[in-house]
Amino acid sequence: MLSNKAGLVILFSILLAAAPAVATTTSSESGAPAHNSTAAGHASSHNGHKAPAKAKKSHKLHGQQAIDASRVMQIQQALIREHYLSGDATGSWDATTQAAMQKYQSDHGWQTRLFPDSRALKKLGLGPDYSGAINAEGASFTPPAPAGSIPASQESGFAAASGVNQ
Repeated sequence: MLSNKAGLVILFSILLAAAPAVATTTSSESGAPAHNSTAAGHASSHNGHKAPAKAKKSHKLHGQQAIDASRVMQIQQALIREHYLSGDATGSWDATTQAAMQKYQSDHGWQTRLFPDSRALKKLGLGPDYSGAINAEGASFTPPAPAGSIPASQESGFAAASGVNQ
């Protein structure tokens, strides 16, 4: 009698262990994902109506997609000045302008993508304009007085405030 009970316990244990494996196998074989029916019912329906399918998001382009015509004119004029382009600046980023820019960048050991490299633009004199910066040449910035010109009373006040020489 003891052996029958032990056999039943072992058989029951095997069935319990095999049940999740069988359930997983059958749901993946049918092609439908396994899920909790109550959770799925709440997520996909409301008052018997199915939730609307989400529309696919379209790919949105970010960043600059083309070079402004006035900037192309500046680049072309600089390439003409450097003898990499001939003719007149048109403002069109055409194949001739692209080839001239690639040649210029290649001659300087830079990448040769279709869009200008920042180093190439700076070398052509088309980099950022820092003329209005506080430390630009000719700006109305007054440098501080040399350390030797500070009055002794003020200097001792700085020393006392900083805790130096105490």
